[in-house]
Amino acid sequence: MTTFKTITFALAAAAMALPGAAFATQAAASAIALTGDVKAVKVITAADGTETTELVEPNTIIPGDRLIFGTDYVHGGSEAVSNFTVTNPLPGAVRLAPDADPALEVSVDGGKTWGVLAALTVPNSDGAVRPATHTDVTHVRWVLASIAPGAKGRLTYPAIIR
Repeated sequence: MTTFKTITFALAAAAMALPGAAFATQAAASAIALTGDVKAVKVITAADGTETTELVEPNTIIPGDRLIFGTDYVHGGSEAVSNFTVTNPLPGAVRLAPDADPALEVSVDGGKTWGVLAALTVPNSDGAVRPATHTDVTHVRWVLASIAPGAKGRLTYPAIIR
């Protein structure tokens, strides 16, 4: 059983690696504040059998539970920022969920190379390569083409406890 504190620690460690603004000026990029969180996906079944989904604080989680990892950004500066990159390492206790956006840019090699999952491969122990799967993803990232002063947004990806 994995506890919320373990995942919170992993998310906090991941959040420390976030603000990679590869092409923005350091001063402009530093005007963007990033905060991360994690929510558990809880399905509630009513007496009539209808189901609703809620995002709740994860107290106790077990393998197979779904989580939503989120990063909020707020631009507090006075200049637009271009090509701002937000990179989130996946905590080791989770894997990218199969219903993640297929256009999401991911890495399967610790952040060395990037692409959509369908285009990536990983080596087998015998040296042959195979198509990468959701369980191989080590990082996700978004490149925000332009962030205007005062703009804010939320970036999310779904994950499943291993």
